[in-house]
Amino acid sequence: MYRGCEAHRSVNAMTKDKWGNPHSHTSKSAISALESATEQLAAYRGDPVGTIDAALKNDPDFLMGLAFRAGVFATASDKVFEPHLRKAIRAAEPLMAKANDRERGHIGAASAWLEGDFERATELWGKVAIAYPRDLLAIQLAHLGDFFHGHSLMLRDRVARVLPHWDDTVPGHGFLLGMHAFGLEESGEYALAEKQGRKAVAANGQDGWAVHAVAHVMEMEGRAGAGADWLSTTASGWEPESLFAYHNVWHWTLFHFEDQDFDAGLKLYDEKIGKNGFDQALVLVDGAAFLWRLTALGKDVGDRWTPVVDGWAQRVDDGYYAFNDMHAMMAFAATGREDLQSRLVTALKGAAEGDGTNAMMTREIGLPAARGIRAFGRGAFDEAVEYLLPLRTKAQLFGGSHAQRDVLSWTLIEAAIRAGDKSMADALAAERLAAKPRSPLNLAWQKRASGIR
Repeated sequence: MYRGCEAHRSVNAMTKDKWGNPHSHTSKSAISALESATEQLAAYRGDPVGTIDAALKNDPDFLMGLAFRAGVFATASDKVFEPHLRKAIRAAEPLMAKANDRERGHIGAASAWLEGDFERATELWGKVAIAYPRDLLAIQLAHLGDFFHGHSLMLRDRVARVLPHWDDTVPGHGFLLGMHAFGLEESGEYALAEKQGRKAVAANGQDGWAVHAVAHVMEMEGRAGAGADWLSTTASGWEPESLFAYHNVWHWTLFHFEDQDFDAGLKLYDEKIGKNGFDQALVLVDGAAFLWRLTALGKDVGDRWTPVVDGWAQRVDDGYYAFNDMHAMMAFAATGREDLQSRLVTALKGAAEGDGTNAMMTREIGLPAARGIRAFGRGAFDEAVEYLLPLRTKAQLFGGSHAQRDVLSWTLIEAAIRAGDKSMADALAAERLAAKPRSPLNLAWQKRASGIR
């Protein structure tokens, strides 16, 4: 493997991109398209797959174009896209004899993902980033892999490894700061995370991931008003043409929930998430997570569950990614769809008995979480507590962020209150208030817990 910047001098025969990364392909137009697609992906804007597909139409043997396509569809965390991942890898195989080590690393990582070894895939992208520290695509794909596995420290450290090779003169430097900011936040370093995130947004107001990192800090620190203001004032930069807007809006709704302004949250959801459809698992996750929080509180959400249930129903038998499956169970439990609940549990049992990263995730977290949510949905609140209480200390094993996994604690405290378990409800309310002592939502839970007789 490549070692250090000096090794770039040994590949002068190869064409390089603007970051100094070598390509076995010599088409400058194809490499330029990849540069554009990589920056679109880093900003979560436009149509990066369309950009690379146009290049592949002219140069179907452009190996890094195929690697880009494979990486994007792998990290979509949705089995719907697996055929596209497989197609890209199959198209790359005849080209591997002429590939350089960077290209082999990318294809090897995507192949590992296709085989179900998500952790190995993440490490392989990480190794490419160590060898080629200005490979923005490898850095981002490894960063996403760490996110899907809940590797909080690696979200921070994998980016920290390469930061010395970047500065303000390198195109896309701000994207590294945004990724580092998110890793710092997930590692509990809130002040530095906010500083890095704000610096990234100042460099590029369209960087939705960096905006999101700062929003996470404000979520974790209980600064709901500041969080809503932050997203509102930065929206003109990150929202237009964004592939990530739905998730930043989801965070925006959580800030309203924290202040118990549920109507404002619903308005945002209807205007900026629900009306745009649920064609991908990542959007379905946020839709389910939003509606479940309200449903768990006993709020009427009307017919908003219908498109979310329909989206998850298409994936009910997949057993592809346990974090997604938990959110599918929210939709099925909230709407009393026993048929889909049973099918999902069957799929989860099968996944848990298999091999690969998701098998571990499903055994440890996914299956008991789904059972706990199912129990909550049918009013078996004591049973829900029994399933969910042990999970929170290890829930990071199946990915997501601290803010996303908080849905387990949300469901748990509501279950304890509804079960009439005063000691448990008091304890959970005290736990939440210790983290966010001025939260109107947490204070309301405390009041309800203290009223249990």
